[in-house]
Amino acid sequence: MDTALRPILLAAETYRDTARAALAQRLANRTIDEEQRAAHGFAWIATSVASLEAVLTWAEAGGGANPLDAMVAELAFAETLGQLTGGLPMGPGEIMRPADLGISAAALADAAAPLLQSDLAATRAALAAALGQGQWPSETLHDAELDEIRAQFRRFTEAEILPHAHGWHLANALIPDATVQAMADLGTFGVCIPEEYGGLGLGKLVMCLVSEELSRGWIGAGSLGTRSEIAGELIVHGGTTEQKAHWLPRIASGETLPVAVFTEPDVGSDLGALTTRAAQDASGDWQIHGAKTWITHAARSDVMTLLARTLPDTPGYAGLSLLIVPKPRGTEADPFPAEGMSGSEIAVLGYRGMREYALQFDGMRAPAEALLGGKEGAGFKQLMQTFEGARIQTAARAVGVTRRALELGLAYALQRKQFGQALIQFPRVADKLAGCLVEFVTARELTYAAARTKDAGRRCDIEAGMAKLFGARAAWTAADASLQIHGGNGYALEYEISRVLCDARILSIFEGAAEIQAQVIARGLLAGRG
Repeated sequence: MDTALRPILLAAETYRDTARAALAQRLANRTIDEEQRAAHGFAWIATSVASLEAVLTWAEAGGGANPLDAMVAELAFAETLGQLTGGLPMGPGEIMRPADLGISAAALADAAAPLLQSDLAATRAALAAALGQGQWPSETLHDAELDEIRAQFRRFTEAEILPHAHGWHLANALIPDATVQAMADLGTFGVCIPEEYGGLGLGKLVMCLVSEELSRGWIGAGSLGTRSEIAGELIVHGGTTEQKAHWLPRIASGETLPVAVFTEPDVGSDLGALTTRAAQDASGDWQIHGAKTWITHAARSDVMTLLARTLPDTPGYAGLSLLIVPKPRGTEADPFPAEGMSGSEIAVLGYRGMREYALQFDGMRAPAEALLGGKEGAGFKQLMQTFEGARIQTAARAVGVTRRALELGLAYALQRKQFGQALIQFPRVADKLAGCLVEFVTARELTYAAARTKDAGRRCDIEAGMAKLFGARAAWTAADASLQIHGGNGYALEYEISRVLCDARILSIFEGAAEIQAQVIARGLLAGRG
């Protein structure tokens, strides 16, 4: 591995620290919301530097055995340093430049100059050519068990998801029950649930491998386990002994499919403003009233983890509680058979297979023991415990989508000929493929780094936010580039890339929008975490 990248990384870390100090100075007399653009720009700077740390650690771990690893690391550094010193994209039309924080990138530019002035075009061309010959950078986790888990889910995805996903998408069909059962048989829904409750008792890194491989087939398949991941973590950390014994084995086996019911109309990320209410009647049972929206997989599910206001006189987060609410599974003919509950489907561009719904609750009942942990007013804190895992899992879904977009672009560039040669022979097509590969590997390694932090028992809201922020951008970039390689055919519904583009777009929105992630990262780093 080229050790010349290590001093460049140190210069990038110094630049990040300078940016943090500059932001802190700006916030001496102003709020972070007033300086939102600067704060979010700093978050992107810090995320970019973290991505370099992750990709260099990965490349060094390979010991130079795969020459493509060094190429990927070199290009990751070159592109990221070019952005840090010139202009860092926070979103379409939003460029963060050093002057926006009142700092200079001259020292970083000097350190990076030899790299940025090298023949990067030749490196991109060589990397794309290697891809075209079926070569890929290293993906081993240097652990035979972990590598076999990845291989097992990749085989499943190749056989059971990829051949059918596009047809399911076009038909707006639910993932078939038989496929759900096959996923359950593999342990998909119990990865992180303790073995004593029927789960696999494994960590977030394994959860990333499972989510990544399934999402490569279809984001709907990778996302089906998200609800079980959230419900399982809520109950493991916050449930009573009885709640754990009752629900966890059912969730782990796939017998019970959970649904997360948090978001409300006109509320978005401001959970403290939720108005759905639940109150106990004379029998002790709960009655639920209110509206929820963007509820994924609401009809074909058996239990809701529902956030509601149970302390009406307590404003903000402190009045919220989590309820575990059983419900009958809906059918196509009768999607919401529970008394006091109704819903309507929200038509969406992509992210299909489970369907999105707006829900209404008009006195739906839940048993007295539905209160998570038997604690009122603890709902928001209990939910916060799941945010890290959910965002890491979302980052892993983004990694899977990124890889699939790259695979589709590569396959098309190899088979499609224009002016007497395959598209991959054209430099700008090759550049797109090389760039997507670099972002894929970088997003993957940043996600794994966050998962390892979580598995080590350390707080990782910053790392999880960075992984999701970067991964969502990588997925959209790869999907857009792949569709461009397809040309007009990419815009046709019959081509799979049209679906992947729609699926990629949701990743910067759900589980906390990109702007929320940037806010979390900036606040955390300013507070001295990370």
